[in-house]
Amino acid sequence: MKTRSTTILSVRHKGTVAIGGDGQVTIGNTVMKADAMKIRRLMDNKVITGFAGSSADAFALLERFEAKLRDFPSNVTRAATELAKDWRTDRVLRRLEALLAVVDARHTLLVTGNGDVIQPTDGVLGIGSGGNFAVAAARALIAHSDLDAATIVRRSLEIAAGIDVYTNTQIVVEVIECAT
Repeated sequence: MKTRSTTILSVRHKGTVAIGGDGQVTIGNTVMKADAMKIRRLMDNKVITGFAGSSADAFALLERFEAKLRDFPSNVTRAATELAKDWRTDRVLRRLEALLAVVDARHTLLVTGNGDVIQPTDGVLGIGSGGNFAVAAARALIAHSDLDAATIVRRSLEIAAGIDVYTNTQIVVEVIECAT
């Protein structure tokens, strides 16, 4: 699957986790919308998700993920794993083309249609067409600056937008305080 049309980045740093995304929606080589909201708060603001890929597919997955969170309200990892299992085995879900980034106070997770639930070792996760650019920028900013997580996410997404034509600078960043 070629995931285009967005960049989502999450950074866990200095006692917070920040997740942000740009607002660009493209169809082919045409920008259809510049200010789409690709970051969603769930479970009374305790969980934040970001999505890359087909918007309709992502919304369908977000609804299912929210249902899994209701089934497993204190276990984001289990909810993500159950979604990934359904996504991989269900004939209709299997065709959905999107990726989900999920964060809460303790976890940063990538959820894919291949059945993957991956937690990055360093707390930095990027998805979408500009994801690798944003991850590289975030890692450099973490190593060589004193910035907080939200600022690192915003600046890294701005860098990605300067490189990736499917990413713009209409950036939304959300933050959660981390568990100690």
